Amino acid sequence: MIVFDLQCAPVGHRFEGWFGSSAEYEDQCARGLVSCPSCGSPDVTKAVMAPNLGRKGNQLAVAASKPEAAPQAMAHAPLPPEAVAMLKAVAAMQAVAIKSSTWVGEKFADDARAMHYGEKDAAAIHGKATLDEARELIEEGIAVAPLLVPVVPPEEAN
Repeated sequence: MIVFDLQCAPVGHRFEGWFGSSAEYEDQCARGLVSCPSCGSPDVTKAVMAPNLGRKGNQLAVAASKPEAAPQAMAHAPLPPEAVAMLKAVAAMQAVAIKSSTWVGEKFADDARAMHYGEKDAAAIHGKATLDEARELIEEGIAVAPLLVPVVPPEEAN
């Protein structure tokens, strides 16, 4: 996975985008699948970002006696309390919705497709799907959506 800092052209909203590769980012932009989450503008470009590179293995560690440099500004400021409260509310609503849904794990794409084509009774399900599987489901007209908060599979829960 690769994370890019992105920016919309009209307003300049900055946000992160996670992609499988640089080529995946380019492909999604070309197909109009990348848009600003704040204003919805499809005019999105990569923002300037500083990479986090470790020191070379053949370089000596900085001596402890050297005065420390001033701390760099944080890349991302902490979330305001209102945003934290909103995320907690989203997580709580998702937890309630999942209680009436069945975990199907890796069979998500197959089960969703079977229900769509009438091979199985329709039911609320959640599980795992690769990006390619989700894309294929959408192309077939099958409504799918990612869960906003990560879910622990039942077999891994305490």
